[in-house]
Amino acid sequence: MALQNLTVEGFVRELASDSPAPGGGSVAALCGSLGAGLSAMVARLTLGKEKYREHWDAMEALQAEGDQLLARFLSLMEEDTESFNAFMAARKLPKETEGQKAARAQAIQEASKKTALVPLETLKACSDLVRLAGQAVAHGNPNAVTDAGTAALLAEAAGWGAAYNVSINLSGVEDQTFVARCRREVQSALEEIGTRAREIREKLRKDLEMA
Repeated sequence: MALQNLTVEGFVRELASDSPAPGGGSVAALCGSLGAGLSAMVARLTLGKEKYREHWDAMEALQAEGDQLLARFLSLMEEDTESFNAFMAARKLPKETEGQKAARAQAIQEASKKTALVPLETLKACSDLVRLAGQAVAHGNPNAVTDAGTAALLAEAAGWGAAYNVSINLSGVEDQTFVARCRREVQSALEEIGTRAREIREKLRKDLEMA
């Protein structure tokens, strides 16, 4: 059964089991989906409210993008677990003959790249999420500003979780050009997410008069 079709309790109990998948990569994507859901919710709580009419166009766009991003994260949640399972399957390939050893080694390398690329896509999606959360904080219904702020926190946490998974999965990749490119993209995305998330936190601390 697809992870997204499990109940909340069912997912968490599967996560807590001795199976290594789903793991941190899928959880990062799930957190991203929750943040996208919160951002879309703030947009919907703003639309139709006359006193926020000047922001309706922006919120309509945010709502649509938030819904699309939510679906993207859920897909990545599934892909993360599937890529891990494919990697484990590659490791179990026969290695009795030289031909089998070569085929197994190639399959492991291809699977290793996939296990890095999926969380890298999750990380990039988190860059989109923190941007949406910032728009929701700035222009959304102020009564739901903390929901938008929570979306930004989830984007940052999910981004780092995804980055961890990219890094550990790159350790088994022999293609150093691929590794270097992925590491550059990870660093760039983390910097962008960190800057936006920090700005949102500081704005909320000030607006909510938090110490």
